[in-house]
Amino acid sequence: MADPRIIDVELDERTILWRSADVEQERRIAIFDLIEANYFAPQREHADGYAGPYRLALSVEEGRLALAIKREDGTPLETLVLALGRFRRPIRDYFAICDSYYQAIRQSTPQQIETVDMARRAIHNEAAELLMERLDGKIAVDFDTARRLFTLICVLHIRA
Repeated sequence: MADPRIIDVELDERTILWRSADVEQERRIAIFDLIEANYFAPQREHADGYAGPYRLALSVEEGRLALAIKREDGTPLETLVLALGRFRRPIRDYFAICDSYYQAIRQSTPQQIETVDMARRAIHNEAAELLMERLDGKIAVDFDTARRLFTLICVLHIRA
């Protein structure tokens, strides 16, 4: 019986040099929300018919995103590697707008906060669509799952 969802997410902590309290909160929320509701269906068929649920380990190696997909019991299923070149600008833009958002929360009017948040969501949505496009034919995900995965990809790119 197919169960196309992620039940656990692990980030390669070796690639994360530093993160602020704001970023740590974003990471916690993204993982919590991802586990609560997601659609994640690798498109490759496996000899034993395994179709979820999945454990997912994310890492970045030499400019590539590795998505290590494991079975519920933790045994490896497959690893998908994506080049991250097309994500450089969205990641950079997302970091910049998040900095503005965190500053606005602390010192701006509700209207200013809403304006920055709308811009932040727009960048996030565009990046989620790009991720869905890059995963097309490899892993089927819904929009909310792609958004949360993009947040985690950003966390993996933080440098001191």
